[in-house]
Amino acid sequence: MTSSPKDDAGAAAVATGRRPVRMLESALVDQIAAGEVVERPASVVKELVENALDAQATSIRVETEQGGLARIVVSDDGLGMDRQDAVLALSRHATSKIGSLEELHVVRSLGFRGEALPSIASVSRFELRTRPHDALEGTEVRVEGGGALDVRLGAGSPGTTVRVDDLFFNVPARRKFLKRLETESAHVGETLLRVALARPSLRLSWLRDGRRARDWAPTGDPHQRAYQVFTGERLVSIEGERDGVRVRAVLGAPERARQGALRLHPSVNGRIVRDRALLRAVAFAYGDALPAGRFPIGAIWIELDPARVDVNVHPQKSEVRFADASVVFSAVTRILASGLGQRPFAARAPMGRSASAEPRHETRPYAPLEPASARVAEALAPSHAPAEASALAGAPASRGPLATRLLGELERRYLVCEAASGLVVIDRHAADERVLLARLALAHRDGEVASSRLLMPARVALDELEARTLAEKEPLLATLGLEARLFGEREALLVGIPVIARRASLERLLHRVLEALALGAPRPGVDPLDAALAAIACEAAIRPGEALSFDEQAALVRALDAAPPSSPTPHHARVFVHAIALDDLARRSEGS
Repeated sequence: MTSSPKDDAGAAAVATGRRPVRMLESALVDQIAAGEVVERPASVVKELVENALDAQATSIRVETEQGGLARIVVSDDGLGMDRQDAVLALSRHATSKIGSLEELHVVRSLGFRGEALPSIASVSRFELRTRPHDALEGTEVRVEGGGALDVRLGAGSPGTTVRVDDLFFNVPARRKFLKRLETESAHVGETLLRVALARPSLRLSWLRDGRRARDWAPTGDPHQRAYQVFTGERLVSIEGERDGVRVRAVLGAPERARQGALRLHPSVNGRIVRDRALLRAVAFAYGDALPAGRFPIGAIWIELDPARVDVNVHPQKSEVRFADASVVFSAVTRILASGLGQRPFAARAPMGRSASAEPRHETRPYAPLEPASARVAEALAPSHAPAEASALAGAPASRGPLATRLLGELERRYLVCEAASGLVVIDRHAADERVLLARLALAHRDGEVASSRLLMPARVALDELEARTLAEKEPLLATLGLEARLFGEREALLVGIPVIARRASLERLLHRVLEALALGAPRPGVDPLDAALAAIACEAAIRPGEALSFDEQAALVRALDAAPPSSPTPHHARVFVHAIALDDLARRSEGS
């Protein structure tokens, strides 16, 4: 058998290490595109819902099974397609949303690349059923794994229904990188929540594994939609226009701000976006009320001339670029700052909604802590014998880096002490937090974080991220002394907490720990577990304004002296001791 010139060329290429240039097969091209467009089931839901919105749908129904891996069905009442368009829609770069380069610079639709449907069809068993409102018959198109199209007449209601079965069945390597089904389902819920916020006039429902999970009724008021989504939150509504930028927002109270911006949902011209500079502009409007790295809960809708926004900067269309970014961000910050400065946070929803429909989740006040001497004795390593609380009351400490003698307390916030080299002022909360964190870190290392069972389990409302984190991290929470499990879809049943934190607000404690495990800390390199331990210590520590006896104050100073110097510092190098040298005091006295 003789070889062909083509075979000889291929063999030569292999021998020299050089491969010939050739056109990729269409199926491979589609799967490469799918890698950019379809990361997980939630990506499919996002693309199909956006297609429905571009088709002028007023009602969208989403069904998922097994987190969307087994099945995704998206049905809408939009314009529908005729047979020719239905077939073309499954070709790459086929779209009805733009027709020229000029239109690309003023895109008003959510999708425009023409990649979504063929990309999804290339990694699933795909079915499209569609019918225009003025047609008696519809079209049904089936395709499996990017193969040949099976086109036939179809029936059904006007609009479009897309069914995606066995996602990634032909690319099992992609399935390996997906999370648990509960996590993937939570991502779908988060995607739909953002759509609901971006498009308040849309009726949007979600059936998960045959059960109704979400149902957002349409409303003409975006503020009202936010109150549908952020139930139980204290919110303020803001609206204004400046330099051609219209801003509407519903934002939460600063004390409910979260680490990272996943609970802040901005949209631009009806498009869900994740623009870091825009998120910082919103946080900046709060001024000093928000610590660095924290963002409020809420939603913000921005409208401006499409020519001032470039939406073609990301394959998933989740980022935008503003032609005059400084003008846009300045308008956002000024409008929000004005609204936040003039109006109190609401305790209930806008008029037309009953007060009972907006329950408030109040943080219960801190009860007096147990005597500090007992808590301090527990906090010390076994090598440190517990000392009497009064030891510091009249004599300097004989060991530790501070070597202080307690003088008194200032505004129930600071401890004032005398040291050999001068005056020492200690932040009570930060110092207690450091002591408790040292104990927690040691106990967790030894697997002995003591837990206290609650007499009555507490039910705590969660958001999508918190529910997803609890589902994934429940065993890890147990090692921290927190016993909690999902109760329904977005609620936790808390049955046990760390003994050290038994005086803490149960709701706030769980929220902060879940947030830490999900997002870590604002400083790069901080492990989420360390951030969770710090959150527990912070919630368990003495609060400003809390009454302490002189003996309890002295015990805290003793414990701080005895705490290991290498203990991780809460809030990342937070200052808890302020020293004033005797020489500085002398110079100031002489200067006066």
